[in-house]
Amino acid sequence: MNAEFINVTAENVDKEHLCCIIRSRKPHQGIEAKRRWLRERLKEGHVFRKLNEKAVVFIKYAPLETAWVPINGDDYYYLYCLWVSGGYKGKGYGKALMEYCIADAKEKGKSGICMLGAEKQKAWLSDQSFAKKSGFKTVDTAGNGYELLALSFDGKEPRFAPNVKNGRIESKELTIYYDMQCPYVSQNIEKIRRYCETNGILASLIQVDTLQKAKELPCVFNNWAVFYKGVFETVNLLDIAGLERILRK
Repeated sequence: MNAEFINVTAENVDKEHLCCIIRSRKPHQGIEAKRRWLRERLKEGHVFRKLNEKAVVFIKYAPLETAWVPINGDDYYYLYCLWVSGGYKGKGYGKALMEYCIADAKEKGKSGICMLGAEKQKAWLSDQSFAKKSGFKTVDTAGNGYELLALSFDGKEPRFAPNVKNGRIESKELTIYYDMQCPYVSQNIEKIRRYCETNGILASLIQVDTLQKAKELPCVFNNWAVFYKGVFETVNLLDIAGLERILRK
């Protein structure tokens, strides 16, 4: 494989393609929101590495201490996402990106790498079988089939924060927690907002806009989490059909 990868930096974040499936010649609010989110996170040690093409081939990870997820652990990286799509699959790009992350973690003296997983593959989560082939194993569970996967170098293992385990909140109305690190979030949240307003559905759409808020979330989280009738439902982004299925419960 002869491929050129680059890391997004403070110097190039405003001009680099951010590897999402969205294709638009005009400014896209979701992509620009992601760009703003990433620009701030780069200051906190987040890494975004991509194939140097307009392709969905990238990895994004961060020191667990500054990762916007309710997971506790010392000296770990948190892997938000690793994606290789379309005609780029099967060319070794995913392996190369994972190997880069592992080498970076070891060079920085980390204890390992962790990521959100599931008993069965769920939409909007990176490929679980690929991660397990790379040595990741389940080190904690959080209900609803969600797991914490980790690749430990020294035997230390991270854990979900205690606030994740209950999977319930007091409010019975539709409640969605979200941040802006995924370009699809912006358009999804607006569609749901309009749908709820049109149909008279009470909804709390809560933007997670600080690290502290992310660490204190009452459920697993990668960039999105849904509750209904006080019960955690999913980390999957919702189209209107998916929303309606939840509201029928």
